[in-house]
Amino acid sequence: MLSRFWAVFKSRNLEFFRDRSSLGWNLAFPLLLVVGFAFIFSGDGRAAYKIGLVGEGGDNGFFHLKHVEYVAYDDLALAQQKLQQHQLDLLVEPASQTYWVNRSSPQGYFASELLTGKLPDYQRQELDGREIRYLDWVLPGILGMNMMFSSLFGVGYVIVRYRKSSVLKRLKATPLRAVEFLAAQILSRLFIVLSITSFVFIACNSLFDFYMLGSYLDLLLVTALGAASMIALGLLMASRSQSEELTGGLLNLISWPMMLLSGVWFSLEGAPQAIQQVAQLLPLTHLLEAARAIMNDGAGLAEIQYHLWALLLMTLVFMGLGALLFRWQGEGR
Repeated sequence: MLSRFWAVFKSRNLEFFRDRSSLGWNLAFPLLLVVGFAFIFSGDGRAAYKIGLVGEGGDNGFFHLKHVEYVAYDDLALAQQKLQQHQLDLLVEPASQTYWVNRSSPQGYFASELLTGKLPDYQRQELDGREIRYLDWVLPGILGMNMMFSSLFGVGYVIVRYRKSSVLKRLKATPLRAVEFLAAQILSRLFIVLSITSFVFIACNSLFDFYMLGSYLDLLLVTALGAASMIALGLLMASRSQSEELTGGLLNLISWPMMLLSGVWFSLEGAPQAIQQVAQLLPLTHLLEAARAIMNDGAGLAEIQYHLWALLLMTLVFMGLGALLFRWQGEGR
């Protein structure tokens, strides 16, 4: 069993790494995106002020300004952490008539001047913190998006191509079982995705010195679980199809909602509740939220266990359905 598994695992890796165009694109695409965002978004990427609000703001005009995004918080400590990391320009607690500003934030300075003009009786408190650039925040999104495409399309098209060219039909005549074949495909793609992502992260980190508070091992675990869930999803989409066009349509149907709703480019904080609930059904959402919690907030595994369990459950469900629906050859063959 191990020799058969190893033979499929080895052949799949050799097939991928010998395709220089595919390998080059997987390496170059995320690197180009990171470098591009580094130059395009030299600041934090926000077009308007973002003000945290602890409690109700009342009818005062300051809390209903145009071109200002208000984000409600129940936890003052969490809101202060967001302010320290420059994810908020200003933090206001109307009940105590107090506002907090990060003294190193230019946006915070102007937001506080705006507040004192409207609410002169509010007391000022200052916080310090290292700035999280938009590049620091968007990095997991760029790498996660690249992992998503590599996982979904890299596995989905390979399975369909194998089925269409009768490779699967020939493999069915061997002692190789379906579960062995699928396991080899998953682990092979997981090895490829983790290798590519690790290389890109290390290369970009050497150039831009990304903000990292948590454990690299925790980040690797989250990356592996996220990649496994999306690889399993790609296998599920291709478990029965013999048409590359149909499979491409199904994979696009899955990938585009994840790219738009999982917070790849912009935070969903403050978005309608229905959108946030739909986003929780997508594996990329849990991958990005867990990765950003580790990198930007210094969270440990206990703090992100919800995302870990969600990714593990999705992986098992997708793998189980994929194995159940998998067929070696197309209709009428």
